[in-house]
Amino acid sequence: MKRRPYLTALTDAQWALIAPLLPPAKSGPQGGRPRTVDLREVLNGIFYFLKSGGEWRLLPHDLPPWGTSYC
Repeated sequence: MKRRPYLTALTDAQWALIAPLLPPAKSGPQGGRPRTVDLREVLNGIFYFLKSGGEWRLLPHDLPPWGTSYC
């Protein structure tokens, strides 16, 4: 992260617990494109939204686009 983290951002210890649970990007014969977004930042966007109770389209501009974080 190059910015000051939000209060809802994952710590390194939390990320170390969550990262192994996320599926790897599909590539090779199964198809799929390489990931262009950082999954940690996507989760930070989701946690920001859940804590703030705001709207998806109002996520701060330094988080991934709302359409990427929207679940």
